[in-house]
Amino acid sequence: MTTQTPKRLQFIADELARLRDERLFINIRTMESAADGWMEVDGRRVLNFCTNNYLGLANHPRLRQAARDAIERWGVGPAAVRTIAGTTALHLELEQRLAAFKGVEDALFVQSGFCANQAAIPPLVGKGDVIFSDSLNHASIIDGCRLARAKIIVYEHCNPADAEAKIKEHLPQYRRGLLVTDGVFSMDGDVAPLDKLYEIAERYDVMTMVDDAHGEGVLGHGGRGIVDHFGLHGKFDVEIGTLSKAFGVVGGVIAGKKIIVDYIRQKARPFLFSSATTPADTAACLAAVDLLEESEALVEKLWDNARYLQAGMQELGFDTGSSQTPILPIMLGEVGLTKEFSRRLFENGVFAMGIGFPTVPKGKARIRVMNTAAHSREDLDIGLAAFAKVGRELGVID
Repeated sequence: MTTQTPKRLQFIADELARLRDERLFINIRTMESAADGWMEVDGRRVLNFCTNNYLGLANHPRLRQAARDAIERWGVGPAAVRTIAGTTALHLELEQRLAAFKGVEDALFVQSGFCANQAAIPPLVGKGDVIFSDSLNHASIIDGCRLARAKIIVYEHCNPADAEAKIKEHLPQYRRGLLVTDGVFSMDGDVAPLDKLYEIAERYDVMTMVDDAHGEGVLGHGGRGIVDHFGLHGKFDVEIGTLSKAFGVVGGVIAGKKIIVDYIRQKARPFLFSSATTPADTAACLAAVDLLEESEALVEKLWDNARYLQAGMQELGFDTGSSQTPILPIMLGEVGLTKEFSRRLFENGVFAMGIGFPTVPKGKARIRVMNTAAHSREDLDIGLAAFAKVGRELGVID
């Protein structure tokens, strides 16, 4: 049954029609099995190149068992915010373990990586302050900056010289400044020049913050992240992380100098006004930390797979952009082509979604391929064969 759209809602109907006409409307597929190398999606068993499950931990038996054990002891929900009656011994243990893992003074566990950026930025800067932000920073950083109501100055992507020029020009007009960047950029897979950005921030006494969502479990010794990768322990003021990608669970972390983490505990609205993470999730995160501390094998397998898949795609003739990490963008440009490419991949048993505007700039649509330690070499060969077949059918490669 179709009802007539009320005049007050016509703007919504018009916008949805535009999105469909321009092939920007998002059609959401349904997962029917656990996140793993292969998944059941919309009734089909497909090779999964979509999730951020870098180390294959989302369906790991030790994490599943840890979650079950936590439910038996703690129940299914916290029933309160952390500052009233929601902080359990599990939360404190995880914060201590994450701080030790990352080599920082303290850490605060929150509901998600998105929440972590919204929690951390507004307490540090506000009206009368200035934020220097990379032009390709994640939406959660952008939203956190907007909530802070500080002046936002965008510098050219991964360009320390432009960041310094912007700081030199604008900082004297404001009370204090914050430089914020993604560590690994989620759509392109390139790595921020964190060492150079740190030197510039120190020169001008600007606070520093890095979102390591796609670096944890991937970069650094045993997956300890981008700060470890650059040897900047104790120097960067704030590290934002997520437990929903390489760690395979859910939750965010704000880590760094104790004085800052203590301050954010008092000021961060998502921490103060939203319920704590569940016992099952928190215990599963602890099990993930255990696994990463015990062995580097999963991180090494991830990188072996990444190198193999990137070399295979490049040999086929695909443009893989500027990726330096396991994030592998297959650059196609036009959104219609990208959606058709993704649809045909799915028909050939490979789940790899097309990504277009506004997630990436117009004209930069791509298939983002996310291989993991859960994939075998045979899996990667199956994926390469499907990309070759569809790429030739659509005239993308010869």
